[in-house]
Amino acid sequence: GTFPSIKSFEDNFYYSHPKNQFWKLLSALFEESFPTTISQKKQFLKKHKIALWDMVKSCSRENSLDSSLKNITPNDIETLLKNYPNIQAIFFTGRKAQEIFKTHFSHLDIPSFYLPSPSPAMRSKSFQEKLKEWSKLKDYLR
Repeated sequence: GTFPSIKSFEDNFYYSHPKNQFWKLLSALFEESFPTTISQKKQFLKKHKIALWDMVKSCSRENSLDSSLKNITPNDIETLLKNYPNIQAIFFTGRKAQEIFKTHFSHLDIPSFYLPSPSPAMRSKSFQEKLKEWSKLKDYLR
């Protein structure tokens, strides 16, 4: 992701807005029940070897939209990858996250892919269209 939504900050965990499709997409992709608690979500991620980390370490903003982010400081993705060499690919759940990566870390030799945003603000693709594109995750999680 780019930076946690206001709701995610309130809940102290990723993709917490009830209309965000992140957990619904992963559940459908792996044909598993929808994790509802933070503990269940952490177990789901561990089971499928998925790590979550935002591209932005700090910024200023007016709302939860990526377009409102200003004064961006990126997270240290290079050190993350050095510390966790088993990471095989990076998937961006939005164009802004991908753009930040390309601006600051294009020199890194790791496959990276755009996934349509699971945000409720992303209405140009249906759930099924998003799910089809998200299926590329499975190529790296087997």
